[in-house]
Amino acid sequence: MDLDPDLAALRSLGGFFVLRTLPPPPPAAAGGGGGPHRLPTLAEAYGGVAPHGRHDALALRVATVGARLRTAEPRVAASLAQQGLAARLWSAALGCAVLYGRLPSLEPGLLRWDPLASAPDDLWLTGVRALPGDAGTVAAVVLHAHLEPLGAALRARYGVAAGLLRGNAGSALAATARELARWARAHGRTDAAERARALTAELFTHPLLRATGARAGTAFRRRSCCLYYRVPGGGLCGDCCLTRLPRSSPRAASG
Repeated sequence: MDLDPDLAALRSLGGFFVLRTLPPPPPAAAGGGGGPHRLPTLAEAYGGVAPHGRHDALALRVATVGARLRTAEPRVAASLAQQGLAARLWSAALGCAVLYGRLPSLEPGLLRWDPLASAPDDLWLTGVRALPGDAGTVAAVVLHAHLEPLGAALRARYGVAAGLLRGNAGSALAATARELARWARAHGRTDAAERARALTAELFTHPLLRATGARAGTAFRRRSCCLYYRVPGGGLCGDCCLTRLPRSSPRAASG
C-alpha cells in the first residue's frame, strides 16, 4: 500500500501511533510576544538550538516531564522524556512499516515537536517522503537519526547512562510490538501480526538493542532501569530488571 499524505492508516492503532502531517497549531511553548511562532524541529532540539530566540526545546521538555511527575531529579526526568519520545518514534515507524510496507522519512529536520505538550509527544511531519519498510531502514530512521543524537545530548547535559537510554529504546520497541500484536489479533490481521513479529525480531538483533533485555514472544525483561521508581508515587515498571523497590526510592523510604 502506498503512503497516503495523511498517514490515515495509523489512526486505527491509537494515539501513540498517529503522526500528524497537517500544519501544526501555534506551539504552547511560544507564549506571548511578537514575531512568527513555530514549533522547533527535533534536529533543533537535539542540537540545543533555540529557534527565534525561544527556549531550548530539549531542556523545556525535560523540565515539563519533571514538573508533571513531581520529580526534582533532572536525570530521572530526562530518562522518562527520552523513553516517551522513543515510544512515539518506534510507533510511527513500525506502524507504517507494518500497515503500509513502507515508512515515511522521519528526518529530525522534518519533524516538529511541542516540548510543552502533554503525553504522548505530539509530532508533526512536514512532508511525506516514502522509504522502504524493512528493519534496516526502521533502525536507520529511529535509532541512528533520532535516538543516538538524543542520547548523546541527554548524556552530556543530564548524565544519563548510555545503557539506561538503550534500555529505554528496547523497552519502547517491545511495548510498540505488543500493541501492534494486540491490534492485529483484535482485527484478525494475521499478516500484520507476522510482519510486526518479524520486524521486531530483526530490530532486536541490532548491536544497540541486542543486549537491552530478554524477549519471550512479546514479553520483554530489560537489563536496566528507567528510574521511574524514583518518581514520587512511582514503582517498578512491568519490564523492570528490579524485583523490589530500592531503599532509595521515595515510596520505599516512606513505606
